[in-house]
This record gives sequence, C-alpha cells and structure tokens, in this order.
Amino acid sequence: MMGRLTLIANHVLHGEASATERLRAHTGRSIAFELRQWPALMPPPPPLVFRITPAGLLEWCGDAPPPQIDLRAGVDASNPALLLMQGLAGERPRVDVQGDAALATDVNWLVENLRWDIEDDLERAFGPVPAREITRVATLFAKGLRSALNGLAGLRREP
Repeated sequence: MMGRLTLIANHVLHGEASATERLRAHTGRSIAFELRQWPALMPPPPPLVFRITPAGLLEWCGDAPPPQIDLRAGVDASNPALLLMQGLAGERPRVDVQGDAALATDVNWLVENLRWDIEDDLERAFGPVPAREITRVATLFAKGLRSALNGLAGLRREP
C-alpha cells in the first residue's frame, strides 16, 4: 500500500516542475510523518518516513528509516476515522512540525500549492465526458461531507 501511495505522491509532484525543483534542493534529506496517539486496538500504521531523491521525488524508507530525520510532521491520530473524513472533506488537521526550517518551508509550500488534477487523470483513462461527471459527483459528495462535518463540529461545541 505504501508503495502505491508513494507513486501517487510522486505523480502529483512530477506534474509540477516547481515542486520537484524545490525538493531537489533537499536531496537526501528525510521527512517523517507521525500519526500520534494512534488507538492501541488498531494495527499500527507503517513508518511514514520518506527520503528526497535527486529527481525531487519521494522514496519511502520502509521499515529502515534513516538514523537522522531532518523534518518531523506530527498529527493527532487518536480518532483515525474522523481524521480520514476531515481529509476527504478538504480540512487540514493541525500539524506540529520540528526540524529543518528550510525544508519545512518548502514542504509547507507544497501542501499549500500542489493540487492533484484528478479530472485530467480520469480523462486519460475514461474520456472527457465520464471524467467530468465523476469529478462533478465527487465534488458534490465532498461538499456534502464537509457540510456534515461542520454540523457535527457545531454539535460538539454546544453544552
């Protein structure tokens, strides 16, 4: 699964020359994404440690992370289902960052500016009309999910 997720991340990075150029400046450095407070009853996620390649892409380190991590980005994962739903709804979780400031700045730029043109990829696979319809339905679903999550968040705040 991690190999496939890395391929998707690299596909998105490769589609934006300025993204790979920014990462090239950090070749050989490592980034760890930490899911903190993961529920003990669930199987633990694999290590989310990546090394930046000379091409400005990511290489998953697997079970052998480098001895020194240059940047750590941690997120509260005590409720993985909620975290996933918020992600699908386009909400970003609060992320604690520690490590190299220049690398953190470039990773933040990637998070803020990179977008996956899913419709373009779907068009290559299915043609323009189905791709447009799939994207339209997915957008409506995401808006509905976002609205539902906002409603739930409002219920939690009330005494």
